[in-house]
Amino acid sequence: MTNSFDRRSFMKIGAATLAAHQLLRPAYAEEPLWLTQTVGPFVEVEISSGRIHGGHSRGALAFKGIPYAGPVSGKNRFKAAPKVEPWTGVRDATLLGPPALQGKGGTYGEHEPAYSEECLVLNVWTPAVKDGGKRPVMFYCHGGGFTAGSGGQGIQDGSHLAATYDVVVVAINHRLGLFGFLYLGELGGEEYATSGNQGMLDIVAALRWVKENIGVFGGNPGNVMVFGESGGGAKTSALLAMPTAHGLFQKAGIQSGAMLRGTPKDVATETARRVLAGLDIAPGDLSKLADLPAEKLMTIQLAAHGPLQIPTREYLASHPNPPADVDFSGESRPGNWGPLVDGTYLPRDPFNPAAPPLSANIPLIIGNTHDEMLLFIRENVGFFHADEVAVTQNIRQRFGDQADRILAEYRKTMPNATPVERAVAILTASAMGKSTVTLADRKSLQRAPVYRYRYDYQSNVPIKGTDWTLRACHASDISLVFLNYDIPDLQGNGPGLEEASKAMSSYFASFARHGAPFAQGQPAWPRYHTENRPVMLLNSECQVDYDPDSDERKFWQSLA
Repeated sequence: MTNSFDRRSFMKIGAATLAAHQLLRPAYAEEPLWLTQTVGPFVEVEISSGRIHGGHSRGALAFKGIPYAGPVSGKNRFKAAPKVEPWTGVRDATLLGPPALQGKGGTYGEHEPAYSEECLVLNVWTPAVKDGGKRPVMFYCHGGGFTAGSGGQGIQDGSHLAATYDVVVVAINHRLGLFGFLYLGELGGEEYATSGNQGMLDIVAALRWVKENIGVFGGNPGNVMVFGESGGGAKTSALLAMPTAHGLFQKAGIQSGAMLRGTPKDVATETARRVLAGLDIAPGDLSKLADLPAEKLMTIQLAAHGPLQIPTREYLASHPNPPADVDFSGESRPGNWGPLVDGTYLPRDPFNPAAPPLSANIPLIIGNTHDEMLLFIRENVGFFHADEVAVTQNIRQRFGDQADRILAEYRKTMPNATPVERAVAILTASAMGKSTVTLADRKSLQRAPVYRYRYDYQSNVPIKGTDWTLRACHASDISLVFLNYDIPDLQGNGPGLEEASKAMSSYFASFARHGAPFAQGQPAWPRYHTENRPVMLLNSECQVDYDPDSDERKFWQSLA
């Protein structure tokens, strides 16, 4: 018996995996959960909304759970967030704020509170405050697709990054899933004009907060790098095409999250109709949404992984050829969540058919990991024991008529690999590799430089029930970018880990500072272009390769 593993099941497993990331971390006997706590002596600063006090953490100052916008529940649901409400006295900023509402799966940071609809908070890590510093700002969008995750995840704690490279690090929470991306504009009119992108507009609100307040923390509001991994990379992709975000950041980084297309209005409207039908609310009675318990709305969102996601006959009749996939938000079909191409806040698909002219002057660093898919299939133990026949059936189920051509290509380019190794390579390339290349190619045609990488460091974390490790799987690079290789996670604890983390974090921090990546003792990183396609292979000893896996790249492009 073989296991079916198509893109739709990948997206479902991916969302569940990322939502339960803490549950999937490797177990260590003495996990140092105290590492990212904020402790005294405490430091007080004044920002535009009032006074706060933070403290010390891993060599830097940390200020956590700071509100950057006002309430988004009740009458403010599915609308752009209001401005933050000022407070009196001194607000405690030593503990994380609440993550967005999402499916069950555990929390991410130390002492992180329960999920909440009122989740518009951010964290700041800095070497110093009120010192007149003009440090680069590294603004991080968390992963988890558009339905899960938190800016408080331990491995993305910004303390070490800030202290080591003299930068200011910001990580945010924002509305997710139905709360962040339900589109009611076609049904509710002008009152809901910002719906469908309220989660993205939260990020824009946080960027505006940075522009207004980051100087207090020694940061330069005119030198902001927005970056993120997985769903965070997809959010960065969308921000590059959003007029309201223009001018609020000057550099961008996309890690394993290249998003080429957004959600069309008709698809998003169909989702809204089904949500309203599930709630027994008529399209003319949208005011009732303000009074519903958040838990009931969350139940409807989770139903999207069941019947809600199945297209109706009417939908299929009017869409005989369903739209292309939206990377990391699932397919562009009813029941999925992600940025809406509404003609205003996201006027066009982010990177289709070309890079947005709006961001032509913004440098980009972009890449993906060598073995992305291992994170998502690690629980499917039978997959790792499949023979040639089972792998062939699996790939045919995923790729249909193209499967035999794909398999023949990879037998030619990977002649000494096992069938499972070829399958992992195929799934990785089709799900993330080819979109990374496409986005990098299109962006490289603009004025600003592009720097492309492939993350190759091999994790030694075993995949239970197999003789495999996680290798360079999806999300195993997060802790290395943040110089948090010492916090147990997907990256493991193998030889060369510290060196790989120092290289990757240095490249990213120097890119944030200068718009060009540099790491002491590592190779110079050439600008990416389509003539010879230089790619930095990130590892303990980095190296530049020109058009790695070129035969596979050309093959996937021939299928487009």
